[in-house]
Amino acid sequence: MNVNDTEVIFSILGKEGYERTEDINEADVIMANTCSIRDNAEQRIWGRIEQFSHHRKKRGAIVGIVGCMAERLKTDLLDSHKVDLVAGPDSYRSLPELLSKITPDNPQINVMLSHEETYGDITPVRIDKNGVSAFISIMRGCNNVCSYCVVPYTRGAERSRDPHTIVREACDVWSKGYKEVTLLGQNVDSYLWKGPDGESVNFAKLLSMVAEISPELRVRYSTSHPKDISDEVIETMAKYDNICKCIHLPVQSGSDAMLEKMRRRYNREWYLERVAKIKSVMPDCSITTDIIAGFCGETEQDHQDTLSIMKAVGYDYAYMFAYSERPGTLAAKNYPDDIPLEEKTRRLNEIIELQNTLSLESNRRDVGEVFRVLVEGPSKRNPDELCGRASNNKMCVFPDKIHKVGDYVDVKVLSCTSATLICSVV
Repeated sequence: MNVNDTEVIFSILGKEGYERTEDINEADVIMANTCSIRDNAEQRIWGRIEQFSHHRKKRGAIVGIVGCMAERLKTDLLDSHKVDLVAGPDSYRSLPELLSKITPDNPQINVMLSHEETYGDITPVRIDKNGVSAFISIMRGCNNVCSYCVVPYTRGAERSRDPHTIVREACDVWSKGYKEVTLLGQNVDSYLWKGPDGESVNFAKLLSMVAEISPELRVRYSTSHPKDISDEVIETMAKYDNICKCIHLPVQSGSDAMLEKMRRRYNREWYLERVAKIKSVMPDCSITTDIIAGFCGETEQDHQDTLSIMKAVGYDYAYMFAYSERPGTLAAKNYPDDIPLEEKTRRLNEIIELQNTLSLESNRRDVGEVFRVLVEGPSKRNPDELCGRASNNKMCVFPDKIHKVGDYVDVKVLSCTSATLICSVV
């Protein structure tokens, strides 16, 4: 989402005469687009501000913090006297005006959240390196208010973008040679747009509209919410070969007690039923997840419940974190962060170890299979090899000196690691 927001910012500033530079020593304006979902992300930005201050003092460069950290901390950033600009996620249109008003004694701030802003009319300036995959935002904000999550406070209420502007943007990147789009939303399954003439488009319908642009355009999306993913979405995915067979379905915990405290609004039984539905309709669909270790009051049994749901689902991949308390959230207000760091770390390490095993088992099951891969570029370890992802989002590496970035290639899986499928061209 931050990549896509950055592309929107470049578009807005580009129309006002700003040019992007890869050399920080040339920059008149230096901005960091920030995330607040974990404390570690914010601490890294404070470190970046120290780096930027050198250019601010020496050359008079303007330093700005934009995005979620700007929204959360607001004037705290200005009070550091090392930042000239603070702009929240809904204020990017005002950046040219804010920048024009900055003087050494007059920093600028705009952290107003909007109920309407989607940037749907702005064509992002793509900053990816390979010209193969593009991110397209379909909605902004979130209404779920999970107790641990800061996103509703930093990105505002949920609103869906006009589907016709989404399709237009997808057509634009397709015409420019991109082969894959990823539709982005905090909770894509709750996407719902209603037009003035009574037209209504839900997420399943939007998936169909984008998939029908071309059978050669791959469609991915992120992120699903287990309480909202519908049979219609699952069946739509199965209907179109070019909708990638991979669903990111964050479970967060396998314990009903923790899920209730997290305000996830589903229980273990519901989650496993959704997984069973996905696998019954698309047996080859990979399922990935997010997991939090050591949430407030988590017992050893709660932790064991998380390990057991991981085994029951057999996740292909997971993003795994120790709980990081975020100021202002319901959890920070109502529940003590009472799991010692060493215990969080132990539980997280057990989760990681189990997931490594599950990922290896999943990849071993693919040995002998043939996948269609979209080439992303040369392998990091061997320039004589190419790499790309299969529909299930698994990374495939294979010797090849003929094909190029953006080509589709059929490959056969010969062996694997827990992270990669080792293949040969068919």
